[in-house]
Amino acid sequence: MDQPTKKFISGKLIKRYKRFFADVQLDNNKEIVTAHCPNTGSMLGLLGEGNAVKLSEANKKDRKLKFTLEIIKSNGASVGVNTHRANRIVEAALLSNKIKSIKKIIHIKREVKYGENSRIDFLVNNKDEEIYIEVKNVTLSLKKGIAEFPDAITERGSKHLKELSKIKDKKTRAIMLYLIQRDDCKYFQIAKEIDEKYNSNLQKAIESGVEVLCYNCKFKNNKIELDKKIKFIGNE
Repeated sequence: MDQPTKKFISGKLIKRYKRFFADVQLDNNKEIVTAHCPNTGSMLGLLGEGNAVKLSEANKKDRKLKFTLEIIKSNGASVGVNTHRANRIVEAALLSNKIKSIKKIIHIKREVKYGENSRIDFLVNNKDEEIYIEVKNVTLSLKKGIAEFPDAITERGSKHLKELSKIKDKKTRAIMLYLIQRDDCKYFQIAKEIDEKYNSNLQKAIESGVEVLCYNCKFKNNKIELDKKIKFIGNE
């Protein structure tokens, strides 16, 4: 449900600019194209000129940019940079019962309003409780084998943590799910040197009962799927 019908197209990254654009030289015909870059983060550590990339091609002919940047190869790792895919990957995992701590799902709602002008990514219902799930896409890895979030200061991310803390009660679970769209990480931690405020807000959220789940991804052919739960390293 979250995967393209066409094969990804291979190329080499030239540069990313104005946040949402990336120039790529295609491998098949050496044509230089401009692709949509659906990622608002800094993409720290991923933007080396010449890095191998994968693009998807839009089915709509009237779309301004024909291609979308999906995957960047960085230091041997595949990294999914399309943040729009994160929720679809997680939803597919929920529907196939890959997230073992969320059981006996009856209903899943997307983008539900809650708190002070916020929307939760997923509101999941089972027989016993409501489960609010906020998803964050993770691409940063500055230390071998360790994924980190965020890659830039995120006021919005801190707001989401505060909102999750407020709705947690006896019949409601609140989950912060970090989806690591990388295939080279076994651990996850908060990049407190980038955003100490976010780190502090997460610790407060955990103390209030918010759960933290971290999963990496596997890349196979044209598919990006949730793979294994990995360990969260708390920042003391």
